[in-house]
Amino acid sequence: MNAWWLLGAAGVVEIAMALALKASDGLRKPLPAAIGLAAAAASLLLLTQAMRHLPAGTAYAVWTGIGGVGVAAFGILAFGDNASPLRLLCIGMIVSGIVGLRLLEA
Repeated sequence: MNAWWLLGAAGVVEIAMALALKASDGLRKPLPAAIGLAAAAASLLLLTQAMRHLPAGTAYAVWTGIGGVGVAAFGILAFGDNASPLRLLCIGMIVSGIVGLRLLEA
């Protein structure tokens, strides 16, 4: 499988991990806590596989970027988090950085 697909999957699983851990209420709710911890392990596994073919810095930056943007977007859409123009601009800059790193590695 293409390393970029693995990295994208790792980022999506990272989003699931963060949302599950938020729902776990500080690991006090067993089911979301278990889902969050399992997602963390799965995300790291996918990331390490992608790092076999991509530079570590690129892979890590893209992985954290996907997770950060995904959780921020979910927070805006589902939790009513702040969606000020400046915050959206900053999120857009992260997306631009992810795209730029992908283009540089092509």
